Amino acid sequence: MPAEPRTLEGRIAGIVRPVVEDLGFELVELTLRPENKGLALRLVIFTPVGVTLDDCAAVSREVGYLLEVEDPIPGRFRLEVSSPGLDRPLMTAADFRRYPGHLVRVVRADAPEPISGRIGEVGDDRVEILTAEGKAEVLYGLLLKAKLEIEF
Repeated sequence: MPAEPRTLEGRIAGIVRPVVEDLGFELVELTLRPENKGLALRLVIFTPVGVTLDDCAAVSREVGYLLEVEDPIPGRFRLEVSSPGLDRPLMTAADFRRYPGHLVRVVRADAPEPISGRIGEVGDDRVEILTAEGKAEVLYGLLLKAKLEIEF
């Protein structure tokens, strides 16, 4: 989750990330957006074993206490904590590293047809997709869309 420390989101991430990690989660995304009655701070957390509603509540409680003490957000805000969900797009190496071996569908700028396969080796600039036809390497710069496919 790239955010510069000089931005408000970056400062907030610097405050909450250690608490989220101490609770055993990865902070995947942090967004701060205006709403009718103040701001909404949204945290997306991840762990390989999954995120439960109780996990979201625990993170919300601890982060909420910390934000009350540190008070980095001017005015009123609402805190939301959730998991990435299966429909969240995969765009970065970190996204793909969270789901090794999972089935994924990828749309690339340099290919007319999407490819489906399992996530293989994940590099800093590319991901390997293991298809029925063999290995396909996808450069992140050519990645238009990638989502996990649900297996039954």
